[in-house]
Amino acid sequence: MPYQNRRSSYAFFILIFVAIKLGLNLLAIAHFGFHRDEFLHLVLADHLDWGYKEVPPFIAIVAKISSVIFGDSVFAARIFPTIASGFIVWFTGLIAVELGGRKFAIALACLALIFAPAFAASGYLFQPVVFDQLWWVMAVWLLTKYCNTSAVKYLYFLGLVVGVGLLTKYTMAFFTFALIIGLVFSKNRKLLLNRHMIGAALLALLIFLPNLIWQIQHHLPVITHMHNLREQQLDFIKPSDFIMQELTVNGIALFVWLTGFVFLLFSFRLHKFQFLAIAFVLIFTFLLVMNGKNYYLFGAFPMLFAAGGFGFERWLKTSGPALRGFVIAVFTIPNLLLFPLVLPVLPLNKTLAAFRIAHDKLSFLSFATRWEDHKQHATTQDYGDMMGWDEITANVVKAWNSLTPEQQKHTQIYADNYGEAGAVHHFGKQNNLPDVISLNSSFTLWAPDSLNAQYIIYVDDQGGGNIKTFAQHLESYHKVGEVTNPLAVEKGTGIFILVHPGPQLNERYSKELARKRLE
Repeated sequence: MPYQNRRSSYAFFILIFVAIKLGLNLLAIAHFGFHRDEFLHLVLADHLDWGYKEVPPFIAIVAKISSVIFGDSVFAARIFPTIASGFIVWFTGLIAVELGGRKFAIALACLALIFAPAFAASGYLFQPVVFDQLWWVMAVWLLTKYCNTSAVKYLYFLGLVVGVGLLTKYTMAFFTFALIIGLVFSKNRKLLLNRHMIGAALLALLIFLPNLIWQIQHHLPVITHMHNLREQQLDFIKPSDFIMQELTVNGIALFVWLTGFVFLLFSFRLHKFQFLAIAFVLIFTFLLVMNGKNYYLFGAFPMLFAAGGFGFERWLKTSGPALRGFVIAVFTIPNLLLFPLVLPVLPLNKTLAAFRIAHDKLSFLSFATRWEDHKQHATTQDYGDMMGWDEITANVVKAWNSLTPEQQKHTQIYADNYGEAGAVHHFGKQNNLPDVISLNSSFTLWAPDSLNAQYIIYVDDQGGGNIKTFAQHLESYHKVGEVTNPLAVEKGTGIFILVHPGPQLNERYSKELARKRLE
């Protein structure tokens, strides 16, 4: 059937599923407090630049806009991620339409994605991840749209999306490369010879150029960041673990995206979209070899859900509504049982009970509560990273208030990691605290050149263990408090007041700062 003679784009029908996604997020986004990474991304709004140690600048710009429009609450910070999640569902439905799907295909694809644990967990936090997924799914929709219409405007929109995607997460470069190689090995390879495709590539490069220049000026910190990430986290990810996680992160919806992959690879009706299946194989293989984290691949699943919806629609084209409804229920409702484990829709006590049941009855999900320390815990690490920050900030405020006004004039605050520093920075504004110093992550970029205070409020992520390495450079120190929440990743983190640090401590600080600024 010619493209121009197709039926409705089903826009209003797709909006039903967008509304479902938005509603589910709104039930959960204000629970459990800020996540560690959210603090870092919110801090960037106060230090706008063309790049940072771990991320390109897009998330900082969004953080600035969000704080100006919505404020500084947990709910406010998660509004834009929720909107992005809704758009991911929207474009998944549109991809299903471009592949030839109708209402059943749209419904299955969108509901499979909405209830998939991977997308429930990654679609509400203020992190670049959800925006990265959005650019991936938009890129796929634009490519499928161009394949169906040959309208060059979609190629230039594609260049815009890739450029903004590169300013969001560098994983966009891997996906773009995978799509290009997929086109090379498909019947659509002639698309790459289109001069407008070259124009789109130049547009993407132009958008990305400021960050590229920033990277060069700052000694390519992305390379150092990836090296440290590989040494500290990625090296612990076994290929077998990665494969198992990708097969389980979407729960029962596994059968939808696997069906979609098979249809993209072998179906005659989808032969012109075969490059999407090839691209998925390439990006999967690349992340497998590079010990990538499982969520790096999430952005590639929506196109497979869309193709899976089309595949099941083809299989069930002569079936009645009862069987079709049953199929949708089978591949979506079981995932609702996993929702409390990935999206905080329940109070804390009920969430903990859900984890205990999962641990006893669903042992194959044990990886979800295995933290980076390779130990099993009562919750996921994401939930653990949303707790303890109020205790840290309260103890820092307590330490600050214990000093006289004259002593406060000569006091600095130092935190060991970006989560602690971000929490003190975010909540400290309400208590008129001085800005916090840290040599972890992007905090290095705006850290002062020296520690020159007579008193330092120190947040020690080793509960005092780090102080022992420089105690000889202090007149004295005493503990103010620590994180006692047993569910928090930061449990045991101590808050201390350091009295009259000697010049040796500043020398140590200056050397560390100089080294990290060169990384």
